[in-house]
Amino acid sequence: MFNSKKFKGNKFKYVIYYSLLAVIIVFIVNEYSSQLKYEHIKYSDFINYINQNKISNVQISKDRLIITPKDKDTAHKGKILYTERVDDQNLIKKLNDAKVQYEGVSQESSLMRSLFTNWILPLSIIMFFGSILMGRLDKKMGSGVMSFGKNTAKIYAENETGVNFSDVAGQEEAKESLIEIVDFLHNSQKYVSIGAKLPKGALLVGPPGTGKTLLAKAVAGEAKVPFFSISGSAFVEMFVGMGASRVRDLFKQAQEKAPCIVFIDEIDAIGKSRGGNVSGNDEREQTLNQLLAEMDGFDSSKGVVILAATNRPEVLDKALLRPGRFDRRVIVDRPDLKGRESILKVHTKGVKVSEDVDLNSIAKSTPGAVGADLANMINEAALRAVKNGREEVIQEDLEESVEVVMAGKEKKDRILSDAEKRAVAFHEVGHALVAALLKHTDPVHKITIVPRTMGALGYTMQLPTEEKYLVSKEEMIDKICVMLGGRSAEEVELNSISTGASNDIERATETARSMVTMYGMTDRFDMMGLESIKDRYLDGRPVQNCSAETAAIIDDETLNIIKECHEKARSIIKENKDLLIKISESLIEKETLMGEEFMDIIKEYNDKKQETQDTKL
Repeated sequence: MFNSKKFKGNKFKYVIYYSLLAVIIVFIVNEYSSQLKYEHIKYSDFINYINQNKISNVQISKDRLIITPKDKDTAHKGKILYTERVDDQNLIKKLNDAKVQYEGVSQESSLMRSLFTNWILPLSIIMFFGSILMGRLDKKMGSGVMSFGKNTAKIYAENETGVNFSDVAGQEEAKESLIEIVDFLHNSQKYVSIGAKLPKGALLVGPPGTGKTLLAKAVAGEAKVPFFSISGSAFVEMFVGMGASRVRDLFKQAQEKAPCIVFIDEIDAIGKSRGGNVSGNDEREQTLNQLLAEMDGFDSSKGVVILAATNRPEVLDKALLRPGRFDRRVIVDRPDLKGRESILKVHTKGVKVSEDVDLNSIAKSTPGAVGADLANMINEAALRAVKNGREEVIQEDLEESVEVVMAGKEKKDRILSDAEKRAVAFHEVGHALVAALLKHTDPVHKITIVPRTMGALGYTMQLPTEEKYLVSKEEMIDKICVMLGGRSAEEVELNSISTGASNDIERATETARSMVTMYGMTDRFDMMGLESIKDRYLDGRPVQNCSAETAAIIDDETLNIIKECHEKARSIIKENKDLLIKISESLIEKETLMGEEFMDIIKEYNDKKQETQDTKL
């Protein structure tokens, strides 16, 4: 099948390839036809053919003789013979005596005839049919072969986006910011009468997968106007000036189809800041300049709205973000608990779900998940239901799908030795026990020692009882203690340490460092900000804002927090070693313990301990 997108992005390359291919084909055909049509003979053989009366015609040129044998001569199978012309003064007499017709041919006319017959005519025919073929392909794609500067935006007509605000959940604040734009496109007169102007542009900002593109399509679907959709990278071409030309063409088409919505996805591809960019891409800068000029130049009263999406707003040029261009910044952030539940309800509309399913429980178990993650979880649950021969999705399918997305599938081929299984069990129970015995922690939902495809040999899942937006210092300290509880249990019970705590150590160190550098939770630095977050909506990497000497002190403060939490976790494990052994043995036997079973074991142990103490008294 022909890849139109690949062809579209490499038209000039295809034209060169096509021309070279045509030349090669003509060359091969000429060589092959020459071998079929002509045959070289010796001059002595030519004289013998004259004497034997086997020649009907001879063409005499400056350097060769072209010989046409008589039809009755079948030795050369109808080929035209040729030989080099030698200094033979009796040649004409021999031809006359044999009554052979002859004529002279000039070198120039022979060369021109050969060039026309062998090259110009075949190439013209190939180019003619090739241009027809490529013209049809380009017509199918909507532009000419050489139209590099034309707009490549995908255009959706009215109602074609197939998305409305009802299809977008968990982003109520973002929808509220965009409803005014929709209302303006529907009822512009009431806004114009009071002197209000339609915002020229709205910038959708948020992490990947939160629904920025979906929101833009929903705006177009609600407004019932044409929707132009294009990616920022589509403007930047190998030819300088082509991106700017595409921007002009896009805005020209948009104004012709007004009212309409133009959506530029990943605008940071062309909208990066120009400041200090010495070795920058001239093509990208020209494209950005043209975009700025077009956004200043068009009349917003005609109803052309520019929507753009990015997850890197900090790199955008300040001129692009000023009022009069992108007037509004719409934050499309990770959904909260209520938002996640609403998103799950939207994605379960087309899925057969059991009446017993509790979506609120699933929403609680997925803090930090975005809309794309939740949609994937619903799909994984549906696939699991089909795999198990059910006609509807049950709660177990959804819970398993959450674990599949977060930790990967169960690895049935990875069999742990008894020693490894025991070490993993004590490690995971160490996490759970510290979490259960500290005050500022989330309750344990599940403990398992079943290996997963993403590398975990086991894990302990905690679920928050409520959505939290502020975290206290005490909560962060207890959180670090829980992370270090696994290693502490290995040290206390097994009297050895393993590599299983690598991820715990990494997360604990990151949390402790954040306490020191960003949250002002140490006496040494008081409320001094020592790090800032870069790419907040992507990986959120911290960037240091301090000297090397201060960085060394940060390391010391971080280490002190880690040591304090490690010692606290180890003392909890030591004080409850019998309980640790009891829960670990139960986990080794069952491989998975749910939160209720885990708490029942703790309650039963405490009750027996209390009875023993009462008996002694």
